[in-house]
Amino acid sequence: MTKLYPYFAAAVMAAVTVGTPPANAQHYHHPTQKHEGYVKTVFNRADSALVYQFLLDNSPSEFGSNVPRFAVMGKDHSYYIGIGGNIKTTVSYDFGNPMDNPNEFIVSSIPMTRRRGDGGLVQFSAQQTSLFLNFVGLPGSDNQFSAFIGANLLGDSYAPALQYAYMRYRGFEVGYDKTLFADPASTPPTIDYEGPNASSSVGNCVLDYSFSFGKKKEWSAGVGAELPMYSVTDADGYGAYKVNQRVPDIPVFLRWSWNGGDSWLRLSGVLRNMLYNNPLSGKNVDKIGWGVQLSGSAEVTPWLTTYYQALYGKGIASYIQDLTGCGMDMMPSATDPNVLNTVKAWGAYGGLQFNICPKVFATATYSHVRTYANDCVMPTGDSLYRYAQYAVGNVFWNINSLLQAGVEYIYGRRVNYDGSQAHDSRLQVSLQLSF
Repeated sequence: MTKLYPYFAAAVMAAVTVGTPPANAQHYHHPTQKHEGYVKTVFNRADSALVYQFLLDNSPSEFGSNVPRFAVMGKDHSYYIGIGGNIKTTVSYDFGNPMDNPNEFIVSSIPMTRRRGDGGLVQFSAQQTSLFLNFVGLPGSDNQFSAFIGANLLGDSYAPALQYAYMRYRGFEVGYDKTLFADPASTPPTIDYEGPNASSSVGNCVLDYSFSFGKKKEWSAGVGAELPMYSVTDADGYGAYKVNQRVPDIPVFLRWSWNGGDSWLRLSGVLRNMLYNNPLSGKNVDKIGWGVQLSGSAEVTPWLTTYYQALYGKGIASYIQDLTGCGMDMMPSATDPNVLNTVKAWGAYGGLQFNICPKVFATATYSHVRTYANDCVMPTGDSLYRYAQYAVGNVFWNINSLLQAGVEYIYGRRVNYDGSQAHDSRLQVSLQLSF
């Protein structure tokens, strides 16, 4: 029996003993999302603020518009369904060690070397264009249920790429969404689709339960069982190697909000059971991975909003955007190739949003990620990611209720364990139409 079965059972029992909440769990919004608005209801010929609120609560909580401009209202207001989207175009210019990716500025992907003469790169893209369907049934009742499906064009050659596909009922959520460990609403606004390299806002298949409590519903908590996100470096065929995983990852969170929900502090954790095979003993070996995170946002004044996040753990590289897929959840031990060690890592960012006027705001953010793999076998030449920095500044202009323009500068720097380093800068503009 793997080591995490008792923890998993305890988490499930804790969720069950809480009981069914008197209402669906409260879903929070990104600071840039409007709390109030109107949706044109087809056939009813009316603008409905109530429909807007239900569709907003069911939409993802990250920066961007996911509330449709119109919706169909069912008989006796039994359901609301809306189809919306965003057409987003970007033009960017990289200088330094350019990345051939016009949408995602991934610091870990900065080329460590470049050919002479390749110090600049201009790129155009409309791949962040998205389409979504937002559905709420039996709104306002104890049996309210909802669904959301969203996709953009970030697949190869503008192929559709699924970003969301989830259902919610009585505090439960199942489908594909950002992991419960993450706090997407605390991510600063960027044109860059990737965002700060320390962000934990990564997608996963989820089975989560969350609820709100307190006199004003200022507290919320949750627990989940999610698909193991597993990126491991094997010992190159002469030692330990990864095997199929048996136990889901278990994320939990506790959140306290104030100022009507516009400010909050969120404590998150994740517990992982990771397996590998030791060929010397011929047996599978369990490794425990874990991570903790503190995140949130605070409205300091009407013209200043802060964003913040800090996370630390062992075997959680897959939960840090810059390290996802880098094989750094576990790596071969430097002293025994038949053993895989969990890798320590931490990441943090801080951002400021300046609300210059009702239609214009600007943000500035710094983000840092660092790994500690000194007790692991390094690739040839020690060309392994050690730490990276990400800094971004931008200005967004809401031209009208449908159209938004933006301009942004990003700087990224990657440093390896052998001391080699590379950097890239990007200047980009965007134009987005939401409908």
